[in-house]
Amino acid sequence: MQSWFTAALVYVIVWWLLFFMVLPIGVRHDRKDEHAEASGAPRNPRMLIKAGITSLVAVAVTYGIDQLIRSGMLAGLVQ
Repeated sequence: MQSWFTAALVYVIVWWLLFFMVLPIGVRHDRKDEHAEASGAPRNPRMLIKAGITSLVAVAVTYGIDQLIRSGMLAGLVQ
């Protein structure tokens, strides 16, 4: 990428997208509700683990995007 600011911006966007994809994984609630509504907050959301995994994957995805840009495969799309 052309600058550290651009790389950081891409990383933040990728991180948030991945984080929202990872949030519902492994969620269990305390009780079953008769209605079609969620019963409330999950028992153990494991936020630190999800944030850590998201951070590592976001680094890899950002690196992959950088390599695609540098290879010239996206030359017509990104300048």
